[in-house]
Amino acid sequence: MTDYALWMEEALVEAAKGRTLGEVPVGAVVVREGEVIARACNRPISSCNPVAHAEILVLQLAAEVIGNYRLVDCDLYVTLEPCTMCAGAIVHSRIRRLVYGALEPKAGAVTSVTHVLAQPQMNHRVEVVGGILQERCSEMISDFFRTRRQQLRELKVAW
Repeated sequence: MTDYALWMEEALVEAAKGRTLGEVPVGAVVVREGEVIARACNRPISSCNPVAHAEILVLQLAAEVIGNYRLVDCDLYVTLEPCTMCAGAIVHSRIRRLVYGALEPKAGAVTSVTHVLAQPQMNHRVEVVGGILQERCSEMISDFFRTRRQQLRELKVAW
């Protein structure tokens, strides 16, 4: 198993925690010098906070751990390609490397829809590695929405 896969496994653990909270199962970890220093899952629903994406939360925690908002020697592992908001936070935090699992075909801001990290105006360049444990990351999200759709159908039948 590669280091990328090892740390993505940790992000998948966080995603599973989010799923148990009723959140879209996205998990993230920040790794520094071969150690996870912060971990988080999506929490916008349970916290009533529209910016409580796993990436935002884990960047905040990592900054607290190292005592600096610039995470220049840190790598971010996330199970889903980040959105525009999260891509901006990744640049501002000076993350060294972003490693993500599944593509986000509707709102992905790294590869799928837009390419925020590749904009020439950005004052920081982030190395990007995509598709790590892609099938598992994608299946976790697909299963979540499949289950949610089934629950909604069952509610409609009950009415």
